[in-house]
Amino acid sequence: MKRVAVVDIGSNSTRLLIADVDEHGATQLERRTNVTRLADGVDQTGRLSDDAIARVDGPLADYRKLIEEHGVEVTIGLMTSAVRDAANGDAFVARVRDVYGIDARVLPGDEEARLTFLGATAERDDAEHVAVVDIGGGSTEIVTGAGFSTSLQMGVVRFTERHLHHDPPEPAELQRLTAAVREVLDAVLPPRPGVEMLIAVAGTATSAAAIAHDVQPYDPNRIHGSHITAGDLEQILARLAILPNSKRREVRGLHPDRAPTIVAGIVILLETVRAFGLDEIEISEHDILVGAALDQTRGRAGTG
Repeated sequence: MKRVAVVDIGSNSTRLLIADVDEHGATQLERRTNVTRLADGVDQTGRLSDDAIARVDGPLADYRKLIEEHGVEVTIGLMTSAVRDAANGDAFVARVRDVYGIDARVLPGDEEARLTFLGATAERDDAEHVAVVDIGGGSTEIVTGAGFSTSLQMGVVRFTERHLHHDPPEPAELQRLTAAVREVLDAVLPPRPGVEMLIAVAGTATSAAAIAHDVQPYDPNRIHGSHITAGDLEQILARLAILPNSKRREVRGLHPDRAPTIVAGIVILLETVRAFGLDEIEISEHDILVGAALDQTRGRAGTG
């Protein structure tokens, strides 16, 4: 048994998992999520902004204290799409290492997908006909048990900035967003993927489940393993798309900080469900954080 911390500095959120891990699984001791929107503006400027970097500082300082308090043996730091794409990404990696002692690595898209699939399917004996979708701020990863894997330049921050310019979005903007998502998915997904179950992880999916099942305050035990239908997603999208951001922030089950990007997230999730020809999805709390922690037992993800 080893005590492991995983810090995921993503494009939309910064997260921490502290768990005791062995070859049989991970027992969670601490989990934190902060919406920090590191990817704000990266699609237009190609750089991480000073404001976005500053939003990450507070959570990382808190996480550093928790890591020390829990006597963590191995800390794993992960960075994804925003840092991959930013011209000053290397400088940000060095800053996180020097200031917070987290020797994070920037994951290639295929590695991000692999770790996400590992976490989401760890409790399953047979994952051959399962697909996992992870909708992030800058990218979306889709991976199947049959060996298909892709990382797409399509995320909730990136596609909100590209396609939704009014508050609330205009119908024509929603149509262009939907068409753009379909174009991306149609270009990469196999014509007959043979997927019987789609598992969705990360903030868009868990928020959709919390809204659909009226989970307020948020309770991960009620969300993990829950199901939502394509019809549920259509209703949620219709409801959220007509609200201005100020009113979306008040929707039960939706964290207020996710309100600015949730419409794009629901569109991406709904179109992914449709692309696989499925009627419902399963929501999992076990994502790349759990996958990276489990992977550490195999000697691949740890940074010491």
